[in-house]
Amino acid sequence: MKCPFCRENNNKVIDSRLSRDGSAIRRRRECISCKRRFTTYEYIEEIPLMIIKKDKRRELFSRDKVRAGIKKACEKREISMNDIESFIEELERDLRESEEKEIPSTVIGENVMKKLHELDKVAYVRFASVYRDFKDVNDFVTELKTLLTQR
Repeated sequence: MKCPFCRENNNKVIDSRLSRDGSAIRRRRECISCKRRFTTYEYIEEIPLMIIKKDKRRELFSRDKVRAGIKKACEKREISMNDIESFIEELERDLRESEEKEIPSTVIGENVMKKLHELDKVAYVRFASVYRDFKDVNDFVTELKTLLTQR
């Protein structure tokens, strides 16, 4: 494991423990060269999940892509990274437990929108605007009216 700060290979494990849901091992490490600390996660290698995109292309499920979309929607909102990470772990666990090897991207998008709707309405509308490909202000207004009538 290379140190993310000085790129040296020499480091030692200071602490190891299971993640909250038990699906990963969290390791706290210290670089022997620069003495800085960092955290790594060890996951079980599983059969890859394939995502069926809207245009019928298939690609591997990417936690990073999901995280990037959620982070962008939650930018400047009071949603912690812990909440985001917990949600991503829960989402991936649910997808794997479904035992489907190919999952439509709409399943992921709808799950993300449902969770953001619970967490933060502004983040929800931001995500929905990209996911549902809003074309103009009327699409925003329609979604906002739906939100307001649900209150």
